[in-house]
Amino acid sequence: MSGVGEQSSGSSVPDEEWERFLRESADGVADAPKEPSARARVVAQRLREEPESPQAWRSHSPARPRRKRQGWYVVGFLASIALLVVALMPGRVVGLFGDDAQTPDTPLAAESGRPDQAPPTPPAERPTLDQPFRGSPAARWADNAAGITVPEAKATGWMSTAEVAQALGRSRDFLIDASLDPAVLRGDHPTKAIARINPHQKDVQDYLSTAFRTPSKENDPLLLFSRFDKTRTRLVGDVVKTRGRMTFQQGERGALQVSTDITYVYPVVRAASGSDDVERTIVRREVVVSWDNPAKVITEPGTFSIVSYKLHMTNGGCGAPNGYFTPVFGSGQDTGAGDGPAIDPYDRSAPLEQRTDKGCGRATRT
Repeated sequence: MSGVGEQSSGSSVPDEEWERFLRESADGVADAPKEPSARARVVAQRLREEPESPQAWRSHSPARPRRKRQGWYVVGFLASIALLVVALMPGRVVGLFGDDAQTPDTPLAAESGRPDQAPPTPPAERPTLDQPFRGSPAARWADNAAGITVPEAKATGWMSTAEVAQALGRSRDFLIDASLDPAVLRGDHPTKAIARINPHQKDVQDYLSTAFRTPSKENDPLLLFSRFDKTRTRLVGDVVKTRGRMTFQQGERGALQVSTDITYVYPVVRAASGSDDVERTIVRREVVVSWDNPAKVITEPGTFSIVSYKLHMTNGGCGAPNGYFTPVFGSGQDTGAGDGPAIDPYDRSAPLEQRTDKGCGRATRT
């Protein structure tokens, strides 16, 4: 009681000022007023017995709001600088926080449209049996059919939305059967893939009947199908890296026209047992097919007509066609020289040029 009576007497420092001092002293922001220590002990005891809520503490501490506002001014200034740096140098800033380009193991998002530039070049590292895609942009691509982006279906031409979805799925199945089927990759006849092509399309059927019997530049099965001679070449593992997309529009006579643009990266070694010199064969195909209205075009259910096909291959052979990819081994990262133009096989920023007979080009990387 003596402490309370003393606090109620005519002291030079009001109780409220002492309460403020003790609170701010705990926060380290106030200088102590001149006051006997006995008063300080009494007020401190009262504060311990009647603590205020955090909200009351903030609302009654004049030093707090000023410091808080100053803190926000600093944070806002730093945030403005950060936004400016992101706007001026987005690549560098993203790289500081783990940009995909800085983390080779981070998968790329699916390709939803044509990219505006070639992918960056990873550090030059030789591929191995355990890491056949090391040193390649394809290391971040999806495995097998997962890299083929299928768009959302909508009613087009003579087909309903459900029919378009089914046609897109079957078009994707053709790509799998033609370019990813393990048996076909080992050199087997692509029976399942061919069964999806309209048997009444005479020019294509003539091409197919000739291509596997007597391959030539005009009738090369590699234009549509990926095959290796298993007596000479063996694939490494069971993963082919893929990247690409499908699009669709209304074609002639109300048909559903599906365009596909896919790049496949095949890691290979010599067929001989114990071979460990890993190379890569890179194949990009643009294939356009037409799901025709059977009321207007002679066709068979579940089949499409081939509209066009284009091919570019790297390390797949440059001699006379024999129906198989024939990669060169022992070249390392030296892609050699050819009499054609230099081409980056990983650059998907432009459509393929029409296939010509100008000779072998030079790949800038494999």
